[in-house]
Amino acid sequence: MRLWLIRHPLPAVAPGICYGATDLPLAEDPALHAAVLGPLLPKDLPVYSSPLQRCLRLAEHLHPAPIVDARLREIDFGNWEMQPWEALDRALLDAWAADPCHFQPPGGERVADLRQRVAAFLAELPDEAVVVAHAGVIKVCAAELAGETDWFGLRFDYGSLTLIANGVRQAVWPPRDARNSAAHDRCRNLRVPSPR
Repeated sequence: MRLWLIRHPLPAVAPGICYGATDLPLAEDPALHAAVLGPLLPKDLPVYSSPLQRCLRLAEHLHPAPIVDARLREIDFGNWEMQPWEALDRALLDAWAADPCHFQPPGGERVADLRQRVAAFLAELPDEAVVVAHAGVIKVCAAELAGETDWFGLRFDYGSLTLIANGVRQAVWPPRDARNSAAHDRCRNLRVPSPR
């Protein structure tokens, strides 16, 4: 399987806010990201997207008819959604850190549930596809398809493109040495944001 994974552009949310399933708008123009990412993707592949607008707006610029799949939405943090991280109950955060896969935020979803629904999605994919999704979903894809054991610690920039092919994960955009990249030249006016 060859899976092209794109993380959505920067969402319009204040720093330090917990968000997952909240349907946030974008702080950046998805057309600019599509102009950079589109030429890096093979032609005529199906494009799958989370239903959340921060993914779907980009997917719509990459394909005339993206396939929306609810299993690609980000984890639901329940009562924590849109709350400042610093305001959350420290004891609950410590409980999550002690058992990150099985802890369930109040009214939310366990990481194990996220992994189960993403794995079910991956099992139904064709041999090659593009997926526009969230950091949590992309981390699960890396765990499932590339055997990443420390997948919780992986980081994916907003607007980044990662290829997982034959069990190997490779960063495609931004490139390791962006100064020598033709793709970088095509988007020198686009600010590719760093993760918070």
